[in-house]
Amino acid sequence: MTTTTPARTTTRMAALVSEIRTVVARGLAPDLTAYLVGERLAPHLGASDLLTAEQQEGDPDHYRQHILHAEADGSFSVVALVWMPGQETCIHDHVSWCVAGVHQGEESERRYRLAPGADAARLVATEDVVNAQGEVCGFAPPGDIHKVRNSCTGKAISIHVYGADVSRLGSSIRRVYTLPVD
Repeated sequence: MTTTTPARTTTRMAALVSEIRTVVARGLAPDLTAYLVGERLAPHLGASDLLTAEQQEGDPDHYRQHILHAEADGSFSVVALVWMPGQETCIHDHVSWCVAGVHQGEESERRYRLAPGADAARLVATEDVVNAQGEVCGFAPPGDIHKVRNSCTGKAISIHVYGADVSRLGSSIRRVYTLPVD
């Protein structure tokens, strides 16, 4: 993954950040916060004025993370992930609640659960989900183990909102899983 920071914020992105700030300030449970943030994100997905041209640039070798906003108090961040065809994440979980919405293209997600084994834990795939443009999903740890990839033939862009300061942490990933997968 490569990371860049925004050159500027669009008017639409500034409005979205304000809406997210209002939700986060309520101090609700992480799963409810994710749900409400997802409701605010959905109407903005696919809008041509959400991202600048620079914020839609990919990388031929890795998916690219553009940090669009990091709240000064560290309570949330907004990130655009740009995926070229076939690019994917490792199997991972997150440091906080998360909302992801597909702005362009299509993303496939495989979700897992951690299962005890006779000698060691293993991962069990629980669900395969294909998210098209305009679709939103949200989750809060624990139980947020997944892998995401661009499953379409063109570039995919997703907008992610994390309940953490990604500009400080560098990533929303808490743990990478290399366990056996059933």
